[in-house]
Amino acid sequence: MNRNEQLLQDVVIKFAGDSGDGMQLTGQQFTNNTALLGIDLATFPDFPAEIRAPIGTLPGVSGYQLHFSSNKVYTPGDIADVLVAMNAAALKVNLKSIKPGGKIIANIDGFDAKNLRLANYPEGVNPLEDGSLDSYEVIKIDVTKLTREALKDFTDLGTKERDRAKNMFVLGFIYWMYNRTLDNTIAFLKEKFGKKESILQSNVKVLQAGYNYGDTTETFTTRYKVEKAKLPAGTYRSIMGNQALAYGLIAASQKSGLPLFLGSYPITPASDILHELSKYKGFGVKTFQAEDEIAAISSSIGASYGGSLGITTTSGPGMALKAEAMGLAVMLEIPLVIVDIQRGGPSTGLPTKTEQSDLMQAYYGRNGECPMPIIASATPCDCFDVAYEACRIAVQHMTPVILLSDGYIANGAEPWRFPKAADLKPIEVAFAPAKANTDEKFEPYLRDEKLVRQWAIPGTAGLEHRIGGLEKQDITGNVSYDPDNHQHMVKTRQAKVDKIADYIPLQHLDSGAETGDLLVIGWGSTFGAIKSAVLELQQQGYAVSHAHLRYVRPFPKNLGEIIKGFKQVLVPEINNGQLVKILRDVYMVDAKGYNKIMGIPITKTELISEIKNMLK
Repeated sequence: MNRNEQLLQDVVIKFAGDSGDGMQLTGQQFTNNTALLGIDLATFPDFPAEIRAPIGTLPGVSGYQLHFSSNKVYTPGDIADVLVAMNAAALKVNLKSIKPGGKIIANIDGFDAKNLRLANYPEGVNPLEDGSLDSYEVIKIDVTKLTREALKDFTDLGTKERDRAKNMFVLGFIYWMYNRTLDNTIAFLKEKFGKKESILQSNVKVLQAGYNYGDTTETFTTRYKVEKAKLPAGTYRSIMGNQALAYGLIAASQKSGLPLFLGSYPITPASDILHELSKYKGFGVKTFQAEDEIAAISSSIGASYGGSLGITTTSGPGMALKAEAMGLAVMLEIPLVIVDIQRGGPSTGLPTKTEQSDLMQAYYGRNGECPMPIIASATPCDCFDVAYEACRIAVQHMTPVILLSDGYIANGAEPWRFPKAADLKPIEVAFAPAKANTDEKFEPYLRDEKLVRQWAIPGTAGLEHRIGGLEKQDITGNVSYDPDNHQHMVKTRQAKVDKIADYIPLQHLDSGAETGDLLVIGWGSTFGAIKSAVLELQQQGYAVSHAHLRYVRPFPKNLGEIIKGFKQVLVPEINNGQLVKILRDVYMVDAKGYNKIMGIPITKTELISEIKNMLK
């Protein structure tokens, strides 16, 4: 049979099904396959908020969106070209996010009477049969039946075990549709199930069955191909944000010569950093799963006090619990990196959904005057650089640092070019030297030109001094209740953080002219949507520019001058307006906010519409 091959520039695929259907694994495998081909990509895994919602229900839908292209990719896509719907609930939840004329690959078995009822379709209504999907290209496949047929000779497997391989059938079919090979997934299966021969062979068999189904069924006459993207030369791999962040911490440990200690309490979506770092004991990494958030940060403070690179990881609710100990770290003026992978709140909130709502907590969420530098990652790859930079600031300025990421960045993936160790900034470490003359009193709060005190390792001869959370007398470090001293120390600690602005890069414009009608200022995971929206508007002739902040406290020294060059300022955020309030306060600018608080990222399309409205 003759096959047509159609060349495409961009494709967005959404895999969706019950949380037990393996959609995350399917998406990850297709992502890895795509990355190996040198095609640029961005992903958005969308987990159910419930740990185990009832099978077939709307809250139980798990999704994985992948945007891949021969051009540069900045977002996982606004709408999908292809939706893989394993059941009726998956279709209902995601139907609004498919473009008109897009493809729907539906597992017929997931649209029986029971699944339709669980998805809240009216009695007797089946979207695959009632004409409601006529504006889409619907590909109906009985994935369950075909999977069982492929495994009919695996008599040692029960029906449930056979049905677990459904996702491999879908993956095999998608590989056929986009002209891919099965090699990398077969290698993955061998590594994962090498000691379980029956499970290994059954998964490989079903993967091949899905591929062969596309190849032998005359219904499908067209295959698609996306060419390799023009990326800078280098060695690439697909990487998720939390992985990149963990590697950045390890790199900082190696470059500084400081042993890395992570004290953490598991919490979604930060737990993967603990899991990842625990694999690298060979690099001197020590990980400690504490009994609670307070113990986690306290152990990291102790490690830092003892001369290690102290790290603690959490999400918003955990940040609240760590607040008092963070104040202790500020009082002690020792290095510490607090990683906050933000999620929807308040309280337990939306554990698996993304949000940027902890910025105010990072700025002000501690008792007293308690300033700390804040740095934010913009993309999964950026997490490596930001983690490394957070460690550099913490060590060289003797201060705890807050690193903000979020669930979208943490679980998203993109191609990452391996950095060269020689290209990383050095992280110089200088401990206070021992005193040969022990009669000479050590002065723990004597400061250098950066207002930084020395890092005194306990047990070093002559460096005995007081520690604790009570206010310290300047220079001596003795406990002090003197009002003038307290004001002086508060001002000094603030000045030390402000002075970090002298040692970070000036703010640059990501795109656009230095003056114009509108400046869009972003931070964190809004980067991709803002960049792609602004670039499109610039091509249409709009005088719009984009500045994205990595350093959120202190701001780069020239940010105020950049802002003055524009008639209007827009600040898109996945919160109710937090950075915009800080910018108004610091720069007295009438900045406008664009806020989305739905647990999902801002899209390029909605930003373009908002910007055009502002420029009317």
